[in-house]
Amino acid sequence: MASSEQSARSRRAEPVLITEAAPSLAEQHAARKRRYVLTMVVRLVSIVLAAAFYQILWLAIIFAVLGTVLPWIAVVMANDGPPKKKLDTHRYRPPAPDRILEEPVRRAIEPGRVIEH
Repeated sequence: MASSEQSARSRRAEPVLITEAAPSLAEQHAARKRRYVLTMVVRLVSIVLAAAFYQILWLAIIFAVLGTVLPWIAVVMANDGPPKKKLDTHRYRPPAPDRILEEPVRRAIEPGRVIEH
């Protein structure tokens, strides 16, 4: 019987999800900090590029606008919670019965009737 259980487990591609535990608050905070730092690095690079391309006016304006808007975007993203995931997860579902049994017929035993085996 152990070999049949092992072969059934090896056929299943994904593990069964039995809980939907959200990431801890510390993990969420760390992810938001990483996003904020990354956004601010992109802002710094865009300001440097705006200064480097000052002779090409349209390109300098694009980088300057990006460097101006990114701090607001970074703060909004840092204060936002984690997105809700809509995954088609593999959940445990109890096996469905092969057939639904009907309500058993109950017969009243008539008074004075003896049932012998």
